[in-house]
Amino acid sequence: MSAPPDSSKNEPGSERTDSPAVQRRHEPFGALKNGEFRLLLVGNILSMLGMQALLTTVAWEVFHRTHEAWPLALLGLVQFVPVMLLCLPAGQIVDRFERRRVLLCAMLVLLAGALILTVNSAREGPLAITYVTLAIVGGARAFAQPARAALLPEVVARDDFANAVAWSSGGFQFTMVAGPALGGWLTYLTGGATAVYALTAVCCLVYLVCLAMIRPRPRPTSREPITLQSLAAGLSFVWNSRLILAAIALDMFAVLLGGATAMIPVYADEILQVDPLGMGWLRSAPGVGAVLMSVVLTLRPPLRRAGRALLWAVVVFGLMTIGFGLSRSFPLSFACLLVLGAADMISVVVRHTLVQMQTPDAMRGRVSAVNGLFITASNELGEFESGSVAHLFRRETDPTFGPMVAVVSGGIGTILVVALVAVLCPALRRYGEGEAVIAKSQSPK
Repeated sequence: MSAPPDSSKNEPGSERTDSPAVQRRHEPFGALKNGEFRLLLVGNILSMLGMQALLTTVAWEVFHRTHEAWPLALLGLVQFVPVMLLCLPAGQIVDRFERRRVLLCAMLVLLAGALILTVNSAREGPLAITYVTLAIVGGARAFAQPARAALLPEVVARDDFANAVAWSSGGFQFTMVAGPALGGWLTYLTGGATAVYALTAVCCLVYLVCLAMIRPRPRPTSREPITLQSLAAGLSFVWNSRLILAAIALDMFAVLLGGATAMIPVYADEILQVDPLGMGWLRSAPGVGAVLMSVVLTLRPPLRRAGRALLWAVVVFGLMTIGFGLSRSFPLSFACLLVLGAADMISVVVRHTLVQMQTPDAMRGRVSAVNGLFITASNELGEFESGSVAHLFRRETDPTFGPMVAVVSGGIGTILVVALVAVLCPALRRYGEGEAVIAKSQSPK
């Protein structure tokens, strides 16, 4: 892999954030003083709580009805394909129209998808409807992700942005804890998935109310004609920013290979032999670790030497993936996933802050869409990769062998990716050592 020359250092119009003129005392609760941000945060948490519960329960329902790893792989694929196809148009739309309204429309589609899954599950309808609905949900998420990311700088002041990212990431990781646990608990309590899907619909509805109450700062919208060049502007910007490219590529390939969470239903049922409630806690474990780490990151000043912290965090992510793959103990498996989530939280905060602060406002929708494509590729294709490897190495005499190979090989691959990125992009290793560069919010020429 090769990358273009670093364009993020010593650019005209950049400013050093470590200079006395721009430094200020760190306020852990600075972003929460903003009422608009509080509405956005609460709505985000509720919607993602429902979505995490839904995704956990869909995996359980599909595996419960098929007892095969391959249908689990298809779950990731059907959600990724719409994102891949709609990524660039979604970014263009987010930059051309009011971002809050784009997010409102996307959430309406997610609400409809949750209602369809509720009815289909109650009637024990065909899984084909489940897959089609998840594809529609994936299309809505293609618009929701860049709209949500690009909306945040319109709600929060620049000085509070890193703090807002920490709070938002912490809220997301809270849903990674509570969502799967809630989904597993409701599934265990009711004996099916219908109640979980209905809960997701309610969460989406509340989020719509919160969005309707938010009044973001006005901004000039993009008036570029819709051409192939304008659609691809986000890809071009990411390609020409070495730091952004390296950071999001590192995350994508690491999670793509280290997709241990995709095999949790198999591990819970056939290896650890726990019930749906136990599976819910396993799915929650990464979020528990991430929430604990988010508290640390929120209360302390922004990371110095953020590049090195990012690389080491992904190494730990890979090691814990290997540990989970080899574990045959529920407490040890939970602990590995716990540490894995804490390491991933560092990666999320560093990457998201870097991407948003070095992207001009007029480009944030398209760049966020590209970043969203990387994220979705790592999550959804990671599930497909893990399920495919597990299927390829399956043994009739030992059903645990295929999933173990999928998870352990993914962890090893993650560590190799870190080494490759560290060699190819030394600028990422040095990022945050004594200074952090933030590009001005202006349109590129």
